[in-house]
Amino acid sequence: MTADVSVRFVNVDDELAAPLLADLEREYDGRYGDFFGEPASTELLRYPASDFEAPHGAFLVLLADGEPVAGGAFRRYDEHTAELKRVWTHPGHRGQGLGRRVVAELERAAHERGYRDVTLTTGPRQPEAVALYLASGYVPRFDPSRPAEEIGIHGFDKHLDTAGVLA
Repeated sequence: MTADVSVRFVNVDDELAAPLLADLEREYDGRYGDFFGEPASTELLRYPASDFEAPHGAFLVLLADGEPVAGGAFRRYDEHTAELKRVWTHPGHRGQGLGRRVVAELERAAHERGYRDVTLTTGPRQPEAVALYLASGYVPRFDPSRPAEEIGIHGFDKHLDTAGVLA
């Protein structure tokens, strides 16, 4: 893993969040094109920035040598459930466990804010994300034996127990 990685909670409009959001847009457009009938920017702008701010949400980046290398966010889904969004790792830093760290840090922050559960969705053309969520203990709301394109949006849920979040 990249040495000396630190966690910083920021606002969506913080300059440290800009590379994450720009790369997500580029990657989503590259993977999906018009598959969902809209450009990635529509999804990235679907929720107001305030959804990702305390007390109900959070937006974090992992920094290596002061540069964003990974990040993600959560927002309130319901009274007891946080929804993970915008989980990203810089292409040059993938395969180093940073995505798992982002998910774990988001889960920890969600638990500290009183959430008991986490939900999320990812797309059919993101097998790395599906693998990350399965490896992180998320339960699929779909039949994983079906073809990804047939499933469409892949939904996952996870209960946050104290032992799992703080381990």
